[in-house]
Amino acid sequence: MTRNISRRSMLKGTAAVGAASALPMLPFSAEAAGEIIVGGLHDLSGFIDFAGIPMNQIMLMAIEEINASGGLLGKKVKGVVYDPQSNMSMYSQFATQLALKDKASVVMGGITSASRETIRPILHRFKTLYFYNTLYEGGVCDRNEITLGTTPAQTVEELVPYTMGMWGKKVYTIAADYNYGQITAAWVKRYVEQNGGEVVATDFFPLDVTNFGPTISKIQSAKPDMVMSVLVGGAHLGFYNQWAAAGMKKEIPIASTTFGAGGAEIEIIKPEVANGIVTSYGYYPSIDSPANNAWVAKVKKRYPEKTPFLTELSAFTWDGMMIWADAVRTAGSMDRMKLIEVMESGKTYNLPSGQCSIDPKTHHAIRDVYIADLQDKTFIIKKKFSQVQPADTQSVCDLVKNPNSNKHYEISLK
Repeated sequence: MTRNISRRSMLKGTAAVGAASALPMLPFSAEAAGEIIVGGLHDLSGFIDFAGIPMNQIMLMAIEEINASGGLLGKKVKGVVYDPQSNMSMYSQFATQLALKDKASVVMGGITSASRETIRPILHRFKTLYFYNTLYEGGVCDRNEITLGTTPAQTVEELVPYTMGMWGKKVYTIAADYNYGQITAAWVKRYVEQNGGEVVATDFFPLDVTNFGPTISKIQSAKPDMVMSVLVGGAHLGFYNQWAAAGMKKEIPIASTTFGAGGAEIEIIKPEVANGIVTSYGYYPSIDSPANNAWVAKVKKRYPEKTPFLTELSAFTWDGMMIWADAVRTAGSMDRMKLIEVMESGKTYNLPSGQCSIDPKTHHAIRDVYIADLQDKTFIIKKKFSQVQPADTQSVCDLVKNPNSNKHYEISLK
């Protein structure tokens, strides 16, 4: 899936691609007779469009497949796509419109935690089922939300001891200065210390920072065994190029909780800079299984010209659509609570990402997780962990005991 992607296009947005992806599913005044409405709220322009566009493409592809197999309950499924442009006020506007005007049966969307926490309470209030398909910091406790993205207890907890075992126990963390970066950095510190290591320093950077020279000098002076990157977005990609230019790539290895999560990073950063970065996610396109191999081939056939980046975000959007469709078929109904009860029942789904089930306590996915080493734009899977629990969120959320919960908990690490 080779593309010509510039740093500028990642930062400024690729609205034309987003528009092309969304054309078959433009917003409309819904309640269309005989149709089941799926709402899509993914950034098709704005600073994180490189992640949102593939999620939208995969959602539309899933709708096509569902309709090709006869639709649901004798009805066609129709997507209603809006572009919130990485703008929280537009997220709020379109979430309300999907719930009240378009009468969506389910909404797939949100990428950043800020976008999720903008639309989640709206969809909860209006009783519109919501799937959040993005890795995040954990802590959401809402029976109306199905969370398929991985949390730190599923990936960071595996990544830290694995990389410390290879490289050493002295860790320097660099992270994005917002909710995800701050909380994930705290989890890194927790897991490093639990495994007998030390975080010698943690530096935070606003999302628009592009100059990492002073921090690279600090890392050189600290002489850690490894760097843990929790950087996010296009601007932060400057770190990797500057790190290599400073001659540090051969000196200190890098692990990351985020690199490659959106897919575009792998195309923008040259292999000689990115090779050797170790990550942990719930999906890689290099998973060698019949289900994944068939799915990757299917995606390439559907989008031969503008093949979407296949990452945890886009793969879990597919997972969300398939799990929702299965719930509709199993319940024989579009009733929201009946669908939720099906998904809470402990069913195991065999998906391109591996095996997955929905934890009834948290509505988060219990899923297979992988560690991989990036080499020449391909993630080489090194280890698999089966059916990893979202233990961080389980520590604060129990929807079985408190089904009316509607909160994002900040999990205390003290």
